[in-house]
Amino acid sequence: MRLLDKNQLNLAKVDKTFFPYFHVENVLSRDVTLDLADDFPNIESGGSFPSDNLEEGNIKNLVEELEGDEFKTILENKFEVDLKDAEVITTLRGFSRSKDGKIHTDSQSKILTVLLYLNKNWNNKIGNLRLLKENNNLDNFIQEISSEYGNLVAFKVTDNCWHGFMPFEGKRLSIQLNYIYPESLNTHKIRHKLSSIFKKFIAGSSN
Repeated sequence: MRLLDKNQLNLAKVDKTFFPYFHVENVLSRDVTLDLADDFPNIESGGSFPSDNLEEGNIKNLVEELEGDEFKTILENKFEVDLKDAEVITTLRGFSRSKDGKIHTDSQSKILTVLLYLNKNWNNKIGNLRLLKENNNLDNFIQEISSEYGNLVAFKVTDNCWHGFMPFEGKRLSIQLNYIYPESLNTHKIRHKLSSIFKKFIAGSSN
């Protein structure tokens, strides 16, 4: 691993009290001096954008590392799952809308969800992800994950993996990684319109 701090990842403990998850406060390697926030595509609208059309550069390198075998093995060991036949889909978000963040669980097509935030000098509270104990109360949370640069959270998709955040509108950079059951991949893509037919972007611009 070059961009991710393998030691930090290995040390992270999985909390299984409500649903299995782990959090790393700064997952980026201390040896990396790149400013990944500045290299993030300029996404000025809401929604998730597929990583398929990223140009060569630091963000694409980071996505490839997140999708790589070394990180996948760490996830398998921590969550005690077999991802050998799973498909991985990575999307990017650059802008949060006021309607985003409603309490939900991820779809059952997903095995695991990983979120990495890349917001420098983040001082907002309302845009922080909350992992929740119940499905109707944002204030009853297990842990609040800051959207600050380098924060990573990963969780196993279960019937009760409730999460959300207080309504926030503005720039909010994140990379989301999902491991999908192979038999659900086509349905998942159609549901979320992840095909590049629907949404495309290149580094530095958005459609």
